[in-house]
Amino acid sequence: MRILGIDPGTKRCGVAITDSAETMAFPREAIAYDEHFVTRIATLALDEGVGLVVLGRPLSLAGNVTASTTFADGLFERLCEGVQVDVVQHDERLTTTAAQRSLSSAGVRTKDHRGRLDSAAAVVLLQHFTEARRAH
Repeated sequence: MRILGIDPGTKRCGVAITDSAETMAFPREAIAYDEHFVTRIATLALDEGVGLVVLGRPLSLAGNVTASTTFADGLFERLCEGVQVDVVQHDERLTTTAAQRSLSSAGVRTKDHRGRLDSAAAVVLLQHFTEARRAH
């Protein structure tokens, strides 16, 4: 089964999709967060043969709910209603930091991170999620 990961943001959301073996995640172009976002995700899931959507749930480092968490929780509800596959949330603490490090180590200049960072964070989210699934 392929899994679609979303790193939520109020302006755009990073997107990544695993291979069918759930061993690797590949970034897709970030998707603008607007009134058509859920429809775009539903279409992408259908077109790519996705069986599960994983939405990042940003918490503070201490594990507390923040304004970003509340936003992601609302997006989770909208995705559950608008996407024809299961949707789950997964802790995304430090995914953006890990994505920044990964891009830097790959030789991507810091000023070029913005266009890639959101989807790179979605890749990290999916890697953490699939590793946790395999551990259980």
